Amino acid sequence: MSAIEAERPHNHRKKTLEYPCDRTLSRRTFVKGAGALLAAATVNFPVRIRSEATLVEARYYEKLGQNTIHCTLCPRECRVTDGSRGYCNVRENRSGAYYTLVYGRPCALHLDPIEKKPFFHVMPGTSAVSLSTVGCNLNCKFCQNWQISQSRPEDVETRYTTPAQIVDQAISARAPSIAYTYAEPTIFMEYMQDIAKLARTKAKRNVVVSNGYVRKEPLLDLCGLVDAIKIDFKAFDESYYRDVCSATLRPVLDTMLTIHARNVWLELVYLVVPTLNDDAVKIREMARWIIGNLGPDVPTHFSRFFPHYRLTNLPPTPVSTLDMAYNICREEGLHFVYVGNVPGHEAEHTYCPKCSKKIITRDGYRLESLDMTSGACRFCGHPIPGIWQEA
Repeated sequence: MSAIEAERPHNHRKKTLEYPCDRTLSRRTFVKGAGALLAAATVNFPVRIRSEATLVEARYYEKLGQNTIHCTLCPRECRVTDGSRGYCNVRENRSGAYYTLVYGRPCALHLDPIEKKPFFHVMPGTSAVSLSTVGCNLNCKFCQNWQISQSRPEDVETRYTTPAQIVDQAISARAPSIAYTYAEPTIFMEYMQDIAKLARTKAKRNVVVSNGYVRKEPLLDLCGLVDAIKIDFKAFDESYYRDVCSATLRPVLDTMLTIHARNVWLELVYLVVPTLNDDAVKIREMARWIIGNLGPDVPTHFSRFFPHYRLTNLPPTPVSTLDMAYNICREEGLHFVYVGNVPGHEAEHTYCPKCSKKIITRDGYRLESLDMTSGACRFCGHPIPGIWQEA
């Protein structure tokens, strides 16, 4: 499971299309397994990971002279000298031109339930072809997919896979959407954009699972191509972003404001880590910020933390802490608040904010029942915000 999709174990088995993904493995086992599976894949383009033939020039950078570039993709704004890479380790300066090393290089490709992302207000009960490359522009100490998020392109053997081949997978699987997920889609922005653009011509929706650490120009370009974005809201606390994620909070808030302004469907996930971001005062401040800036209808998921990666010294989040966060957000006026990674919790369902009837019943990632008609509550007719129809 990924850092941005900290999810609980469940009986649902995802369908593997071609690539390894989010099992908990040692890096050596992961790389070995990746090579074995990719060797057996049906993709017919066995090109080396850094072959000049498949390099794609990055779209978001400036040339500074003396073969140095300024990356304008994420808020880190790396200055990269010739022969070096940016913080994400997947973009490289070659003689003053900046290249993405992961275009066409997915290391994970699966057919997942949309609820796994989690998107709870996007085509419930459907599947999404889900993909990722290696790399990330954050380094979260709790990352549950560190084997790929903290890897370099040469760490994992891959096969060149065109945007058309990804879209063809969605068509073959009869999946109504493609999800860019697992690690951090921002770092494979060019690949994601080209897949999304083609997917729209084939009546496929595009959904993104992101940490939100991206600059405005690429984000605006992406918003014009996708239908929904889920932001992993780490904490409403600058020190948490700095000390736990090696990042800053303000750019993430700006990202959410931009997504909202562009009318792209937005959902938020907050992984509650004991003693680090579980302060009731901060959670209340966050709830008020969400309502004041994004409105009361943004689905907000509180997810249970389990020890992983560099935070193995902390216990799993007490369910009572998740209940506290849920209650605070409901008190402040958020309409759709969820609790994740807790099997059977009543807050994994969707309730009508007008009549309070249960309108979407879930069992983990499985849709049990949908009591809605034309995007409205079947009981009282109240409109429920979300994306309820396929493209």
